[in-house]
Amino acid sequence: MTSSVRWQELLSAGTEAVQDDVIRWYQRTREGKAYVPNMIWGTLQTEAYATVILKQVVDFLGVPDDVLAGVAKRMERQRVLYDGEHHYDVILGEQALYTNIGGPEVMRAQVDRLLRDIDLPSLELGILPATARLGMFPVPGFGIYGDGDTVNVELVSSEVDITDANEIGLHQKVFALFREGAAYGEAAVDLLRKAQSFWTGASLQE
Repeated sequence: MTSSVRWQELLSAGTEAVQDDVIRWYQRTREGKAYVPNMIWGTLQTEAYATVILKQVVDFLGVPDDVLAGVAKRMERQRVLYDGEHHYDVILGEQALYTNIGGPEVMRAQVDRLLRDIDLPSLELGILPATARLGMFPVPGFGIYGDGDTVNVELVSSEVDITDANEIGLHQKVFALFREGAAYGEAAVDLLRKAQSFWTGASLQE
């Protein structure tokens, strides 16, 4: 089964209520997966990065502006990384480290955050290099939550939840293929440090 809800409907009261729903969703997900090709996974975003993202959402959709409250809730959701009860397998596209959200200072701090958290016991963070040879053509980002019973996809106009077992299986399969091409451990750290150097240089040029 596939269901979708328009963002303007979900965010009709602002961003805070939706973040509350996401917190509950993450709390019940003991083992989650996420493939995020072009931006930083929400649960690893810094406050500054998240502020830019949610402000863009508010401006684009014309929904009530409660960005500060929404960001506070997004930061609260990150507690799952530190409570010892959850584990997340996350693949970021290398492009996510370079998509300019908020400018060089925001991006440098965001990459610093990834370098700090990459060794968390709750997190397995892979970076899919831009030049990696893939076993499957690129697909939109998605998350697998609820301990494998729901795939979530965020589109421009709506959020889509997929609960059909066969469709979930296909997403699990493509995640495994991308995982084969991703860099982990020191190889992932090297890619993060490369991005860190890039944004440090960009900051100095401003």
